[in-house]
Amino acid sequence: MNDKQIKQKVNDAMYALMKEKGVIASVDVLMAIGVLSKADYETWRRGGIDFLERVCKINLCKLSIVNREMRVCAKKNNLKSSWTYYKQWSSGKSKSMKNSHVGYVKMPKLRFSKSGNENIERQYATHYISQQTLDKLKENKVSTRNTAPGLEPMPIETSQETEK
Repeated sequence: MNDKQIKQKVNDAMYALMKEKGVIASVDVLMAIGVLSKADYETWRRGGIDFLERVCKINLCKLSIVNREMRVCAKKNNLKSSWTYYKQWSSGKSKSMKNSHVGYVKMPKLRFSKSGNENIERQYATHYISQQTLDKLKENKVSTRNTAPGLEPMPIETSQETEK
């Protein structure tokens, strides 16, 4: 895949993911463009792979182009960025490993890049969301809040409302 093909695939994938899910994650884009298999993604999430770039089917330079194109596409389409903490999936046994005086076992943070560079890690862990999707999420949150009989939903205050 040359750089132009990568950029086109990234743009197409981001458009499709925005229509389908309303949120775009770099791992979803990587899977959509054929760089990361779902099986490898799931193995990484379970802690079986030390860093995600190890199992991607293109080199680090091309992965950098994918990340850069995602940011360009997100900016062009006025998408909001949101950092997400990626932790290892549990095997379902973490609840049974509860220690009464310690609490639940903390699952380790997952690593995306070979270098472990914090800026690269942040790029991979950033999700993009449209204002329209954010508005829908806020609307749903208001409608599901305070569902006890006789109670009206409370509006959610945003930082803009509290500054007035």
